[in-house]
Amino acid sequence: MDTNVILLLLLVPLLGSLVNIFFGKKLGNGSGIIATLAVLISFIVTVVAFVQVNGTKTPIQGNLFEWIAVEKFSISFGFLLDQLSLLWLLFVTGIGTLIHLYSTSYMKGDENYGKYFGYLNLFIFFMIILVAGSNLLITFIGWEGVGLCSYLLIGFWHKNQDYNDAAKKAFIMNRIGDLGFLIGVFILAFLFHSLDYMTIKTALMSGTNHQINTWIGCAALAIFIGAIGKSAQIPLYTWLPDAMAGPTPVSALIHAATMVTAGIFLITRLNFVFDLAPLVQDTIAIVGAFTALFAASIGLVQNDIKKVLAYSTVSQLGLMFMAIGFGAYEVAVFHVITHAFFKACLFLGSGSVIHAMGGEQDMRRMGGLDKYMKVTYITFLIATAAISGFPFLSGFFSKDEILMVAFEHNKALYIIGSIASIMTAFYMFRLVFLTFKKGFRGTQEQKNHLHESPISMTLPLIVLAVLSIFGGLISWPGSSWLNQYLQPVIVKSAANHPHALGFEAYMLMGVATVGFLIGLIWAFRKYIQKAQVPQEDDKITGFHKVLYNKYYIDEIYDKLFVKPIYIIATFFRDVVEVALSGAVFGLGKIADELSLQGKKAQNGNIGLYLFAFVFGICLLLYYLFIAR
Repeated sequence: MDTNVILLLLLVPLLGSLVNIFFGKKLGNGSGIIATLAVLISFIVTVVAFVQVNGTKTPIQGNLFEWIAVEKFSISFGFLLDQLSLLWLLFVTGIGTLIHLYSTSYMKGDENYGKYFGYLNLFIFFMIILVAGSNLLITFIGWEGVGLCSYLLIGFWHKNQDYNDAAKKAFIMNRIGDLGFLIGVFILAFLFHSLDYMTIKTALMSGTNHQINTWIGCAALAIFIGAIGKSAQIPLYTWLPDAMAGPTPVSALIHAATMVTAGIFLITRLNFVFDLAPLVQDTIAIVGAFTALFAASIGLVQNDIKKVLAYSTVSQLGLMFMAIGFGAYEVAVFHVITHAFFKACLFLGSGSVIHAMGGEQDMRRMGGLDKYMKVTYITFLIATAAISGFPFLSGFFSKDEILMVAFEHNKALYIIGSIASIMTAFYMFRLVFLTFKKGFRGTQEQKNHLHESPISMTLPLIVLAVLSIFGGLISWPGSSWLNQYLQPVIVKSAANHPHALGFEAYMLMGVATVGFLIGLIWAFRKYIQKAQVPQEDDKITGFHKVLYNKYYIDEIYDKLFVKPIYIIATFFRDVVEVALSGAVFGLGKIADELSLQGKKAQNGNIGLYLFAFVFGICLLLYYLFIAR
């Protein structure tokens, strides 16, 4: 029975993908219906499995077959549906269903409509493998699979070369991180003769020695490098903003709610490994905090509506990594869940705006859309308030938990996280005010076509907005259902962290609220009271220009890495490859010349053949009886 549940969960999205890829053109609009139903079935299966595991407290396990068996080392093609994987699957398949439904209207009329849904279903399939795998090798299959789907979907509109470049950039930068992941996998396989999560956990719980701890630290660092690539942290974050080249629903599904949280999932899954590597945990916290601040500062001045949300995603992921670095895995997971709700709502809301604006993404060309798109505006405002930390919305509780943990462990990182949160409130309300308030700044033709999106696009926005309001209830201060639910999975539970509702907790909530108000008032005064509109690109100067050009990190990477690699590649192509080809062809030419001389003896003259035969026999006799 358990195996059937796993197979149904996995194979339905795969079947939907295959049907749409091979028969999508014939199905027409039916492609979207089939793809949406496939993900909906996976969501229903996940809910059934969640209820079962929550009731029995026993994970669902299934080994489909023995995959690799070499002496003492064996790997099963198996899956594990426990508290952590089911929690992830709930929002992967749940939000995935909403985004598929949204896409049926957003992508309507696209010449590759069926192929789009085929890729989207394939992504869900690989994401399920990543999350549900019972060992690191199965997880790695899903890890690489979602990277492939990300490449396909970012470059979906492949007639635009810039989009192709963005897809290649995402693919290559993820491969850098994946090398770290593989190194970590090899180290753990060497240490434990297994890659099964439960086997490694049991071995570590029984105790380790100093030498093993050193290697575990190396494995944890290598796996963290993999997480940096997939979850877009410094220095491998630059692919994520460029990934906005893909269709907006793709940005919502892959680059906000699911794939980019894979790094958080992996580290949380291996919490028993990272707990034995305190130096690596400190590194994770520092990288996360600085990523949060760095990305937030860039988001302050961006004018592309999707780029603002992209840098917001990088910043929020940084906060999650900071929490993980302090060992508060449940707190990071809490923010992953709430972030999935409000960030998916924001991306889909931006897609609704872009849809109404005929493809325009520059907020300087927008304004006053609240009069034409009331549902989009209200849901977008709710999600903005949630991510900014408006009291009692979902983001307020999850972000407050992160800052509270930071305050307990490292005051400097708490300050950095708080500044990043203030910046978040500013740039998100800046986005709202520039997009929805004041007068319309676009063309008359755009104004004539402004309209609210159809119900298939606004319904997901409404559902996600409601979740953005009430999603924080899963970890209410002082009574966290989430912490208790994840206790079987996480060795050092966050329930053991001093999160009591004392004066300090209320003080930190108050500080967080003040930070939210600072960001809101700052944006309100600048873009509502003063009615400022960001300058055109050629008029931006000073530090504003540095921020607008993202600290010139892409240009620095281009000079430090891309151009030298091109120079080396050109040298190998024009010099080394030519020399090798010349050597190989030269040997071939020598053989050819020898064969030309040799074939002259093959002239059909029997006398010559007899002479050669006798001469050869004489040489053999001479060698055997005289020369020796």
